[in-house]
Amino acid sequence: MSDFSSAMDAAHPIDGLRAASSLPESLAQHLAAEHYGLAATVHRLDSERDQNFRLRTPDGREYVLKIANPSEDRAVTNLQTEALVQLAAVEPDLPVPRIFPALNGKSELEISFDDGSIRVVRLLSFLAGKPFHTVESTPALRRDLGRCAARMARGLSDFRHPGANHKLLWDLQHAAELRPLIDAVPADRRALVERTLDRFEAHALPVLSSLPRQPLHNDLNPHNIVVDSADCERIAGFIDFGDMTSTARIVDLAVTGAYQVTDSDDPLAPACDMIGAYHRVTPLNPVEFDILFDLMATRMVMTIVISSWRAIRYPGNREYILRNNPAAWGRLQRVADIPRARARQQIQSACNSE
Repeated sequence: MSDFSSAMDAAHPIDGLRAASSLPESLAQHLAAEHYGLAATVHRLDSERDQNFRLRTPDGREYVLKIANPSEDRAVTNLQTEALVQLAAVEPDLPVPRIFPALNGKSELEISFDDGSIRVVRLLSFLAGKPFHTVESTPALRRDLGRCAARMARGLSDFRHPGANHKLLWDLQHAAELRPLIDAVPADRRALVERTLDRFEAHALPVLSSLPRQPLHNDLNPHNIVVDSADCERIAGFIDFGDMTSTARIVDLAVTGAYQVTDSDDPLAPACDMIGAYHRVTPLNPVEFDILFDLMATRMVMTIVISSWRAIRYPGNREYILRNNPAAWGRLQRVADIPRARARQQIQSACNSE
């Protein structure tokens, strides 16, 4: 196990964020009152790296008080803030969180805490609804997901920020660097993981750097997508911009599509509903068509490898970290034997249909 431990230590710089000490709800309540003038009840929200709290005021308004991990680069935190400001300006009807300034007018506060850390604090709108993974997925819902994801990519297409080029372990373009961490995966699953990475390196990696690039959300998994409670065929929000980075544009679609593969006779069909709708708003080019399936499978591998590794590294947060792992393995098994050419044809057919 010593070689694996060394690999984990070597990879840690691109992981970048150690688990931060927990802050009590009472402190979040105090911060909301002192810096935002809000008297609110406070409930902690699950998070892998930051400290997030749901606020509710007596008149029913709801917010999220987001306290960034103290290890996160300030430029990366500001990237997330400014991306939301950009989307509010260019896609005002897109359901993403809005930033509320503090009483001093600032969108970000740097606050010192008793543990010696200095953390960035922000107040965001709370997007009400049901998590995507808790509702029945229908073709209409998946098409709305594709349209909204494409609008978000379009809205960020000309967004530039100095923090956008940071190296992120979850960026698909770095998938080949996961190989030293594969020992964290159960032994009976490693062969398929390695075979998928082989395909990524053969087909996707050589062309990724030539494709259109831009800042992206980079993590539209079902826990980060909110569905309208009154209309379960409509997206009510995208949340958690913590994995934002600048990468190949196709990465966002591949990440989103990876979570739409299902346990059925035609596992790619649900993903194709979403991909076709995306393409009609933000068209794909021929190379993007060619590697999209490879990237979707690679995202499944990334979920399996990174979550297995982080669960060992941070055992206290193991349950949350591994929440997507079993489903990712199931999806990877379902697409493992689909020929690349057939998958590309199915995806392109979905995009060409009206």
